[in-house]
Amino acid sequence: MTNHESRCIVRPLEPRDEREWLRLRLALWPSHSSEELQSEMTDTLANPQRDAVFVAERPDGGLCGLAEASLKESAPGCTTSPVGYLEGWYVDPEYRRQGIGRRLVEAAEVWARGHGCQEMASDALSENTVSREAHARLGFEVLVHFRKNL
Repeated sequence: MTNHESRCIVRPLEPRDEREWLRLRLALWPSHSSEELQSEMTDTLANPQRDAVFVAERPDGGLCGLAEASLKESAPGCTTSPVGYLEGWYVDPEYRRQGIGRRLVEAAEVWARGHGCQEMASDALSENTVSREAHARLGFEVLVHFRKNL
């Protein structure tokens, strides 16, 4: 496998990234429609003080990863406010395990600290062991929470 880490640039999202951003979001959340994800993208862009998106850019100008972050008043297991929240985190399969995901999360953490956060939170479905392991490698504590429909 080629090491792409040094060739990929992690940076904030730019307007020219919209098509690739949507492609990455569809890969991360395949059960959602393109229209639903685009609506969320519009909301994210409309709230730059609450939401941020960081991308990893390949040398050819396309994207190979993203980290979406937001500010929340609270999050399970956190004791401070506001809390930086990693809403979504994805790296194309051929670019994984090369440090790109770590650099994306670190960019989101820097942004959150700049907005007064002392903690960063995230979530993953219990069956998503790859995501849970990746979070743990970056220092996230794995907490168990429960929910049900009423």
